[in-house]
Amino acid sequence: MVSAPSGTGKTTLVEALVPQVPGLEMSRSYTSRPPRPRERDGVEYNFVSRERFGAMRDAGEFLEWADVFGHLYGTSAIDTRRHRDAGQDLVLVIDVQGASQVRRLYGETVGIFVLPPSPAVLERRLRRRSRDHLTEEELRRRLAVAQREVERMADYDYVVVNDEVEECVERLRCIVMAERTSWRAAGAAGEDIARAFRNID
Repeated sequence: MVSAPSGTGKTTLVEALVPQVPGLEMSRSYTSRPPRPRERDGVEYNFVSRERFGAMRDAGEFLEWADVFGHLYGTSAIDTRRHRDAGQDLVLVIDVQGASQVRRLYGETVGIFVLPPSPAVLERRLRRRSRDHLTEEELRRRLAVAQREVERMADYDYVVVNDEVEECVERLRCIVMAERTSWRAAGAAGEDIARAFRNID
């Protein structure tokens, strides 16, 4: 799971990370918000109406869901199960609300919190975005939420700073590769090998 305050660049980072790591896929969330310019349905997000989202939520189709700045976002439980059954590692780009829900369901998840270099840098990034669709009130609200979200970074296994995209992506790649060789990831296969050694006469 990769979480970060709005405007930190978590989606950009994960989109750059996935092609560099074989067997790694990015989960595509469902959202009730309208597409931004240049966003395509089924690519950046699965865009659905608020009514359709509510029906999916009520039917238990989401692994997690959250109301983020007035729009609904959710991760499909079916899509997640399909990737897991195929043996793929799946990256969920979700906020701290959704991460808490997933953590309760799957204890083996790995959480990464992405920090902006400073509050001032985050504000500049949000202001660049505000030219397209954020009002001043919405920008201030996002900064206030970011302040609360940063307090939750201790809930995560790793913290990385998005000061420079390529370097940050490399740090994320190293985390994925390290987790793939951890004792937790070795699981039953590692225990089988260890048992074979214990049985040597």
